[in-house]
Amino acid sequence: MCSIFYINRLFPINKIAIGSTNPLAFLRGNQLLLTPIASKGSINLQRFTVSSLAYSSGLHLETASKPSTSQNSSDKDSYTVSYLINSCGLSPETAISASKNVHFETPERPNSVLTLLRNHGFSKTQIANLVRKRPVLLSSSPESTLLPKLEFFQSIGASRTDLARTISKDPTVLTRSLENQIIPSYNFLKSVLRSNEKVVAAMRRTSWIFLDDLAKNLGPNIALLREIGVPESCIILLLAHYPEALIPKLDQFLETVTEVKKMGFDPSKSLFVLAVHAISGKGGKSRWNRCYEAYGKWGWSKDDILLAFRKHPTCMILSGKKISGAMDFLVNKMGWQSVAISRYPWVLFFSLEKRIIPRCTVIRVLSLKRLLKKDVSLTSVLVSVEKDFLKKFVIKYKKEVPQLLGVYQGKVGFLEV
Repeated sequence: MCSIFYINRLFPINKIAIGSTNPLAFLRGNQLLLTPIASKGSINLQRFTVSSLAYSSGLHLETASKPSTSQNSSDKDSYTVSYLINSCGLSPETAISASKNVHFETPERPNSVLTLLRNHGFSKTQIANLVRKRPVLLSSSPESTLLPKLEFFQSIGASRTDLARTISKDPTVLTRSLENQIIPSYNFLKSVLRSNEKVVAAMRRTSWIFLDDLAKNLGPNIALLREIGVPESCIILLLAHYPEALIPKLDQFLETVTEVKKMGFDPSKSLFVLAVHAISGKGGKSRWNRCYEAYGKWGWSKDDILLAFRKHPTCMILSGKKISGAMDFLVNKMGWQSVAISRYPWVLFFSLEKRIIPRCTVIRVLSLKRLLKKDVSLTSVLVSVEKDFLKKFVIKYKKEVPQLLGVYQGKVGFLEV
């Protein structure tokens, strides 16, 4: 059994028969490359000519005709694929695809690029992601092209951890000019955000902000916000933490701003820009419709949903799974009224496993033992900081329920108490 990967300049195969071997096989030029499918660790590609392989391993190939590529080109492509697998951690399929965009015959240049990345905190997985997305970077000059960009971002306060995480997700920024693209983008961001710390915060959100003509594309939207009375502090909040909200063209952004104002949001308050973020940018409307449908399934009316949105605008960017999981537990397990939760939408943002379930389980135990003199509110249970919750609902009842701390920590089951 073997897998055949068809690529450019491939022998058209009419028939293939395998003897006792169990290889992963693919053809490039007039050569068949093999590596064990179940191989662990680094993979070393073995290169055979079609005739020698057929002779030595019982593999019989019938080909329609020979391609007209040169042996040197085939060797170069084969070496590139092998290097991408062994040194960069790519799968054979991904390496073949990446080899269409980068070629090298010796390891000196790509090795120096990988060394630079490792020295700047990139993990094996991050390097593999970077190479998979932008294999051409392996042909870049590490000293004159890549290092100055990494040093620039570090000079404005980006840590190596920040850089490795952000760039491995989208390494396009390393392909852009430092002088003509990256620095002008930085200058615009600094003029609005006023501090390098906030520039780095925006970069952590997405590296595209260093790829765009910000003065041309984001400038008009920022000017519009200023014109309608949005404070600079709120504009900074939006650009630093939700820069994607400022992507739309001016006419589309104006529609969003107008809609948010009609919903009753005050431009002078931070909730205004949070509402803009919730319905702006790519997928804004689809997110809104998805959340609207999810809340509707739990009996929320249009007015209930708008009330929750006005209180906590980002409740309209939650996933349907997050909404359903929290609502199911709070309504079906705890017995709170579904509509009542619309008055406190921020509770839906808490972790179900780490906060909602542990705290609510403590409340269930106390309720069943009739130790609570009155019904407790959602906010007193879920919003208070851990120290206050423990003092009010765990330490206070230590004598009556010694296992209560264990229940909160998940060490004691509900039924055991």
